[in-house]
Amino acid sequence: MIHVITQIERPPKELIDRFRGIGTATVHEASGRKGAVDPAIKPISRGVRICGPAFTVQCHPLDNLMLHKALEKAQPGDVLVATVGGHYEGGYFGGLMATSALAKKIGGLAIDGCIRDSAEIIRMGFPIFCRGFCIRGTTKTVLGSINHPTLFGGVLVNPGDLILGDDDGMVVVERTESEEVLEKSIKRAEAEKLKSEKLKAGISSVELNQLEKVFEFLGLVEG
Repeated sequence: MIHVITQIERPPKELIDRFRGIGTATVHEASGRKGAVDPAIKPISRGVRICGPAFTVQCHPLDNLMLHKALEKAQPGDVLVATVGGHYEGGYFGGLMATSALAKKIGGLAIDGCIRDSAEIIRMGFPIFCRGFCIRGTTKTVLGSINHPTLFGGVLVNPGDLILGDDDGMVVVERTESEEVLEKSIKRAEAEKLKSEKLKAGISSVELNQLEKVFEFLGLVEG
């Protein structure tokens, strides 16, 4: 078995950059409502965003050895997407690791587990999505894997898939579908802007979304 796959395909940087200003909810809808990550995995503070290709990491429970290897091998802009075997009660990533990640220009960390040194990391500005915070330390003695497909927050993530996160949550876009999803996301954002203008002008959301027939079909009675 190859533990660490070093060569992966990534979406073009220009394409990734065009996703940065689009909300995750819009992308999720535009992708056919696919790729929504478990909402228990949240940004460490309001306003944190991540957008970049997945560099997947599978750690053994209560061991962060492979996260250190990932920090060594990941390219600038990559988002580390880490799983910990469902054992969340450990601080798998801390301030010193965040210092290293910033020096290497890593795009962020998305971990289906907990971190520690959260206040320090927030001050540093390194973007992280996680399940919470835990002071319990971890070992560095057990091998895992890097850049293998991994189930992250209920979504299968392949290396190089696009990972997006904002205050509303996280969404995974398959690398091979990223260009198509981008175009659909842009069109959806433009359509939502037009709808917003109509709502500001006073039209009701019932009329805007043509819900009268839905209420009629359901037998709504008003008195």
